[in-house]
Amino acid sequence: MKKLFFGDSVFYKNLFRIAAPIALQNLIMSSLNFVDTVMVGQLGETNIAAVALANQLFFLIALFLFGVGSGASVFVAQFWGKKDVTNIRKVLGLSMSCSVVITFFATLVIMIFPEFVLSLFTKDTEVIRLGSSYLKIVCLCYIPTSITFSYASTLRSTGQTKLPMIASAVALSVNTVLNYILIFGKLGMPAMGVQGAAIATVTARFAEVFLIIGAVYSLKLTPAASFRELFAFSRSFAVKFFNIVIPVIMNEVLWSVGVTMYTVVYGRMGTDILASINIASAVEGISFVLFKSMANACAVMVGNKIGEGDEKTAFTYSLRIAVLGPFLGIIVGLIVALSSGLLLSFYNVTPQVYENARTVLKIFGLFMPIKIFNMTNIVGILRSGGDTKYSLFLDTTGVWFIAVPLAFVGGLVYHLPVYIVYILVNLEEIYKFSFGLKRFITKKWINNVIVQME
Repeated sequence: MKKLFFGDSVFYKNLFRIAAPIALQNLIMSSLNFVDTVMVGQLGETNIAAVALANQLFFLIALFLFGVGSGASVFVAQFWGKKDVTNIRKVLGLSMSCSVVITFFATLVIMIFPEFVLSLFTKDTEVIRLGSSYLKIVCLCYIPTSITFSYASTLRSTGQTKLPMIASAVALSVNTVLNYILIFGKLGMPAMGVQGAAIATVTARFAEVFLIIGAVYSLKLTPAASFRELFAFSRSFAVKFFNIVIPVIMNEVLWSVGVTMYTVVYGRMGTDILASINIASAVEGISFVLFKSMANACAVMVGNKIGEGDEKTAFTYSLRIAVLGPFLGIIVGLIVALSSGLLLSFYNVTPQVYENARTVLKIFGLFMPIKIFNMTNIVGILRSGGDTKYSLFLDTTGVWFIAVPLAFVGGLVYHLPVYIVYILVNLEEIYKFSFGLKRFITKKWINNVIVQME
């Protein structure tokens, strides 16, 4: 047992080498929209609402891009195990084609009907007016962002994680500086408000994609494919690709819509309840950055070994991470639970919101090890073996058959306290843990999906 978990220093070095840059990139990417919100926040609540709604649309597009990228990474990681660069480039071409087509139509619709799109979220005419002026500009970054996602996903799946992190850091720097200049009218520029924020975001996204593509081709990295290499895939290759990718996209979309239903329940329970949950969720999000990167690193490392045909080592790697994640989760969960009062002291909220948020964070700390196992298992282990259909089944049934019904019944029918509703929602984690662990142990998830694609 000791040898299984502590006898391979190379494994932990590789895990850190892949996971650390991904964690930093995730923090940077989440900061891009945050910077817009903070700086626009100086202009007033209406401006904040307008930008927040516009960024919600980008969140939906990003979910789709993440789904395509996660599905593509299953193939890239396994092909990289055999150092099959030719087929990796075909996967890049397929995933990028899919992403660009969707973002092209999204851009077209938003440019033509920005007011209509925003009216689906709000009836405030001033928010719609400001949001439309922001959207018409910021939607121009959707296509370059889709290209960035495709190349970054390929780079991460081949263990080349530093370049995407550096590109995101440059994008954040450009966005921050231009926000300051264009929103507030500095260095002789006119004050452009939300339109300035949009121009800054578009410029930053273009800088990011140009940096990634420039570096990839100048350094001749793995994704440095010619136009011909990118689109040399056959129809049968594409069919096998989408057979794996579509369940991942469905998984991301159905899961996110389900989680949105929790917000609907908390919102109807009261503004103070929603505020306490949102504050707790912000802390949860920061707590999960490390573990999301570990899950992504797991998908790369396990996928590489499956592609090599070394299923024994693939299972060993997955077992180590499946144990390491929850173990670290116990530590982080305890820290969050014990320091919940300190963490919440930075917020200027009513005593009721403070107490609700503090109780929710303590419960979150207790559930954290199970949450981390489930995330690692679904995103990092099952998907790495191409078991995307079971992942879809496990994740969506947990949310839609357990968490959502219990949230509505507990919160809106029986009007239970928020911490009880939060516990009811998290019962789906126990369901996913039970069935997910069983699936993991059976090894049915280990599938070499590239065998018939070469």
